[in-house]
Amino acid sequence: MSTLFTRNRLIGLAIAALVTILDQAVKWYVIGPLKLRQVLHIDLLPFFDLTYTENRGVSLGMFEASSMETRWLLVLVTALIAGVVLVWMMRERLLGEIAGLALILGGALGNIRDRYELGYVIDYADLHIGTFRPFLIFNIADAAITIGVVIILARSLLVRDKGDTATGESPRGEAQDA
Repeated sequence: MSTLFTRNRLIGLAIAALVTILDQAVKWYVIGPLKLRQVLHIDLLPFFDLTYTENRGVSLGMFEASSMETRWLLVLVTALIAGVVLVWMMRERLLGEIAGLALILGGALGNIRDRYELGYVIDYADLHIGTFRPFLIFNIADAAITIGVVIILARSLLVRDKGDTATGESPRGEAQDA
C-alpha cells in the first residue's frame, strides 16, 4: 500500500464519506417522506424536535449569502477550507487526529452540497430543554464538524508529543519495531 493511503487515512476517508452520505440521507428523509419543509415542525421528544430551517449563512448563521455572488463565494470559501482539511488529514498518521479531521471534512462536504444545490443549508435538529435552546437548529453535518473540532482541540491540549506508545506508534505515527 502506498504511504499516502495508509490504513488510518483510508479509515478517515471512509468516515468522511459516511458522514456526508448519512447527512444527505437524513436531509432527504426529513424534506422528502417527512415533508418537514411543508409542515415546518414535528414534535418528537420532550427535548428534541424536527424544525425546518434554511441556513443561508455559515457558522451560527454569520456571513449570510444575500445574493448569488455571496452564495458562490461561500461555496468557494468552504470548499477551500474542506480542501485544506483534506490535505491536513492526509498528512496526519494517528487515527485520533485523522478521525477528528474526517468528521470535519464529511460535515463540510454535506453542507457544501446543500449550498451548491440549493443555495442554503438545510437544518432540522432542534435540541431544547423546555423553551431554552442551548444550540441553534442544526443537522448531522454541523454535529460532525463540532465533534471533529472538539476532538482536534482536546487532542492538541491533552495528548503529549510522545505519541501513542500504548498502541505501538511512535510520535510520528509510525509502527515501532518490537
